[in-house]
Amino acid sequence: MFRRVAERLPAESIVYLGDTARVPYGTKSAETVVRYARACAQILLEREIKVLVVACNTATAYALDVLRDELAIPVLGVIEPGARRAVTATRNGRIGVVGTAGTIASGAYQSVLSSLAPNVQVSCKPCPLFVPLAEEGWVSGPVPRQIAEAYLAELLAQGIDTLLLGCTHYPLLREVIQEVAGPSVAIVDSAEATSVVVADILEGMGVCDAAQDSPQYRYLVTDSPTSFARVGQHFLGRDVGTVEWVDFP
Repeated sequence: MFRRVAERLPAESIVYLGDTARVPYGTKSAETVVRYARACAQILLEREIKVLVVACNTATAYALDVLRDELAIPVLGVIEPGARRAVTATRNGRIGVVGTAGTIASGAYQSVLSSLAPNVQVSCKPCPLFVPLAEEGWVSGPVPRQIAEAYLAELLAQGIDTLLLGCTHYPLLREVIQEVAGPSVAIVDSAEATSVVVADILEGMGVCDAAQDSPQYRYLVTDSPTSFARVGQHFLGRDVGTVEWVDFP
């Protein structure tokens, strides 16, 4: 998400918070995810952010409505923008969704897709091994390909022509996913679709920094800054430099 927003809004300063001490969220209960999301939001509000983007699909599924009710700034999740892009992309009305176990179990993508296009056929598949592969940098080669083949076989057998990547880790595996899915299947990145909405919100509020020459990027984590600095460039698309450790209030 950071990478997509930075690409679309190159003049905007961004505060990134990675709850590295408590991930993965995809295996945790809804109550726990809401509690973590509230705490993360409080840390970011102290940095005087203009818009809060809940970049985690599981946190979006479980905590988005809570945060919108409780916070005075716009709060945006990744599920609806990705779903809208998938509905636009599909040609035969058969959409596949891959995500963490928590995201798929929440039914959030299924619900939003059905509300946007009641006639679409939605097929979902949890792909838990994609996350550690992405974090370890195993994004190409025989191992991720075999895992992608195993995960996607059922979805492809159902004739999907659009595959929605419902986890912020999964775009790192996009190349191997596309190879397995084949050229006839459109891959939709929720993060890219969400970045468009972020830009629209800032422009609508009249607070978009269009002329800033040196945007400030701050990286906050709840576990080892050294470990994040090592792997962060894979996710963020740049050298992260200084990483700040924070903890829940």
